[in-house]
Amino acid sequence: MTRIAFLFPGQGAQFVGMGKRLAESVPVARRLYEEANRILGYDLAKLCFEGPADELDSTVCSQPALFVTSLAALEALRCESPHVVLSCEAAAGLSLGEYTAMVFGGVMDFEEGLMLVQIRGAAMQEAANATPGGMISVLGLERVEVERICQEASQGDILRVANLLCPGNIVISGTNAACERAAELALQRGASRVVPLAVAGAFHTPIMRPADQRLAEAIAKVRMRSPRIPVISNVDAEPHTDPEEIRALLIRQVIEPVRWEDSMRYLLAQGFGEFYEVGPGRVLRGLLRRIDRNVTCHCVEV
Repeated sequence: MTRIAFLFPGQGAQFVGMGKRLAESVPVARRLYEEANRILGYDLAKLCFEGPADELDSTVCSQPALFVTSLAALEALRCESPHVVLSCEAAAGLSLGEYTAMVFGGVMDFEEGLMLVQIRGAAMQEAANATPGGMISVLGLERVEVERICQEASQGDILRVANLLCPGNIVISGTNAACERAAELALQRGASRVVPLAVAGAFHTPIMRPADQRLAEAIAKVRMRSPRIPVISNVDAEPHTDPEEIRALLIRQVIEPVRWEDSMRYLLAQGFGEFYEVGPGRVLRGLLRRIDRNVTCHCVEV
């Protein structure tokens, strides 16, 4: 029997209208939004369903919105195909999505996870405001060449490889000026495309360092449990069972690269051949197909 793993999307997958169908048709999904409204103190459901887009896209709002919507999609899948959820043996989430995976894996409960995501989003937004930056996806170049471009284009600014997504798709992150220089240089070096990402800052770099300290203070107050299934860490592309190790890795994740390709290759090596992208978008499905075209990845609509 094919082993099943769930994948949860990260920031950038949000869109106005997400979750509305779920809230209207799945009572437990609607209750998640109602609970989130209470915890956060504002109408997250209305923001997800109606926008405005610029507010939904802000880091402080998009992270809780994606977290709740992905878990609402999970509940819809649980209602429609309970055997699939019961059969799931591992989970992974891209950046923010790792928190969704942790809740699904039983490391923390919904309220604890949402409070951490709210603090994480606010702290990252503040760090981004203090040092404006961005992220760009470089397509068609190998990691060694992208790292060389980062070194040459930095010119004293912070510029790092931030997301190792799949072969030929590497995201770099840094100050706006450094990203502009890197984009130009990447095209000169043979990149097929350079795509700016719809995020508000230079995530997964030392520019986020103030945010990791705020997150550390919040995580220290949350009771974490050993996961009931393996949850793959973005930092080292491996599962962990010790709650203290998980805390430390979630803090490091804010400023260190996301090793998504390595995470997927770990799951493939463990015999996982059927995946579900649980949450908005189909980005993770596309990345997985670039890594291994023979695996099946279903998308849970929101």
